Formats: sequence, C-alpha cells, structure tokens
Amino acid sequence: MKSIKKIDYFILLEKITPLIAVIIALLVGAIVIILIGENPIFVYKTLFGYAIGNRDGWGNVLFRATPLIFTGLAVAFAFRCGLFNIGGEGQMYIGAFLAAWVGFTFTNLPSFILIPLCILTAAAGGALWAAVPGILKAKTGVSEVIVTIMMNWIASSLTFFLVLKFKAPPTEAMIAAGVKQMIPHTKEIAEAARLPRLYTIFKSLNIDFLAHNQVNMSFFIAIGVAILAYYILWKTNLGYEIRAVGYNPLAAEYGGISVAKNIVLAMVISGAFAGLVGTNEVMGFKYRWRQELFTGLGFNGIAVALLGKNHPLGVVLAAILFGILNYGGAIVNIYTAGRIPRELIMVLQAVIVIFVVISDEVAKRLIRQRRKVV
Repeated sequence: MKSIKKIDYFILLEKITPLIAVIIALLVGAIVIILIGENPIFVYKTLFGYAIGNRDGWGNVLFRATPLIFTGLAVAFAFRCGLFNIGGEGQMYIGAFLAAWVGFTFTNLPSFILIPLCILTAAAGGALWAAVPGILKAKTGVSEVIVTIMMNWIASSLTFFLVLKFKAPPTEAMIAAGVKQMIPHTKEIAEAARLPRLYTIFKSLNIDFLAHNQVNMSFFIAIGVAILAYYILWKTNLGYEIRAVGYNPLAAEYGGISVAKNIVLAMVISGAFAGLVGTNEVMGFKYRWRQELFTGLGFNGIAVALLGKNHPLGVVLAAILFGILNYGGAIVNIYTAGRIPRELIMVLQAVIVIFVVISDEVAKRLIRQRRKVV
C-alpha cells in the first residue's frame, strides 16, 4: 500500500509542475529586480494589481490571452498526435489574411452571414496551410518541424505581397499633402464583419466598462474552441485515434488505426485553430490586416501549450497567465519610468517554460523508477 501512495504522490508532482515552474520563475524574476535596484514586492504588486485588480485590467488581459489560446490549442492538439506544429505563425497569417479579404470584399452581406463566413474562412485558411506539412509527414515521413518552419517564411512573404496588392487607399489628409500610402495594411473590413467589443455588451447591461478596452467576442470564440478541442480529443473516436497515434503509432497501426489519416487530420484541425487568431486581431481589433499584429503569437503558443500540459483547460489558464504578465509588465514599465524593462516579462516566460520542461522530465523519471520498484 505504501508504494501505491508514493506512485500517487509522484503523479501529483507531475500534474503540478507548471505551478512549480511559475513560482520558480517569479523567484528568479525577483532576484533580477533586486539586482536592478528595485523592490520586487512593489513590482509584483503593481503587475498583478493593475492586471487583475479591476475590470479594465481583466479586459486587457483577456484581449492579450485570446490569440494565445488559439495558438496554444493549435500546438497542443498536434502534440496529442505526436506532432510538433511550429507552423502556427504561418497558419495564423494565412487564416487572418483570408478573413480580412472576405471582410473587405463581400461588403454587401449582412452581419449574420459575413461574420460566420469570415470566421470559417480564417479556420479554413489555417487548416489548408497546415494540411501541406501534414500530408508530407503522413505520406513521405518528412519532418513536420522543418516543413512548418519553412512554411512560416512562405506565409510571411506571401501575405506581405498580398497586402501590397490589397493595400488601403491613401487617406484624405495624405491626398491633400500629396503623400502616398506607405503603411503595409489592407483596407478596413466592413462594419458587418466586425465582432462587437465587450464594452457594447456591458453598456447594454448597464455595467461600467471602459470604452477603449479592446477585449471582444473573439475571447468567447476561443473558449468555445477550447471546449471543442477537449470534446474531440476525449469524447470522440477521432480523438481516441489521434491520442493513440501520439502515444504509440506502431501499436495504433497494429490495432487498425490509420496513422497517416490521423496525422493529416490532427494537422488540419491544429491549423484551423491557429487561423482563428484572425477573429481577434482582424475582426475584433484593428479591422484590417497588418503583419506586426501577429508577430510572435505563433511561437508564444508553443510556450502556452507546454505550460498548459497540452490540455485545453491548461492552455486557457496558461494563456491568461501570459496575458497577465504581458499587460502587467507594460504597466510596471510605465510606473517605474522604464527602470523595469518589458523584456523582464520575456525572461519570466522563458524561465517558466524551461522549468516546466525540466520539472516535467524529472517527475516522469521519478514515476518510471517508482513503477520499476513496484
């Protein structure tokens, strides 16, 4: 009985490794803050107080967390099939650009048609872009890591070319000054293609909320996608097959599961999740496509998936934590007059990921050793 309790203890340790990693990262951050000559208690109080201490802070946190939920789910879903999808950045570019194109092209459609059409187009764009490395992996065994990295660069260059083709016309002020439109962004999407911000919903309910806050309905789409990912992975035959391939492809194939089919499907679904980032950045925020809006979101999704243990609920919580650090870090930078750089947040995020990987591996080794003893 004692050995069974010890196994349970080590399994619990494996489950809480993200929490351990976050605590260690905050301690490391505190040491860095002391070395800079600042008070870590004041810094963390300011960071968390302004980020989650009021409605406006929560709105900014959720706005920043929304794209990370999509990209984190994209990475986590592929991980469950034993695939490392580093192509979230490219899939996001393609999906978001196509959503913007639909939004500024079909301007005569009513919102109840145009909004779902933009959302589906964003998902389809990401899915098609991810299908290429999925098919290559399934049919030829080519590493999805290499292919997705290369396709990120292709997507970046392709969308930059397309944005010049569909570039926004010069404003009246530019025309009056005789200046050409030099900003690489598309025309604005139609009003009917825009997702409402939560401010308008709260206003109708007589709830105080700042009008400039950018959190929008895309956050609820992200939560719905997280629920969908959980349902697919743990409540459907497809999810069972995907996880089986991820655990052991040879055993899965021996059991009659098509490894190739599930690799392609996992990559397609993963890409669709990444493409939905466009609902937040294009349909709910800038209302046009601009490449700098998406920089780094795909790669940050890898960190979110690792911290969230590749589970949809974990991904949502990890994305919210990163949103807190991102927004709170900006506030701290302002309140310390730049003495605490925003790059400190990147250090914290990197330390979190490093210790998640280390502590997770240590916990797994302890579990394997204990099982050998039993």
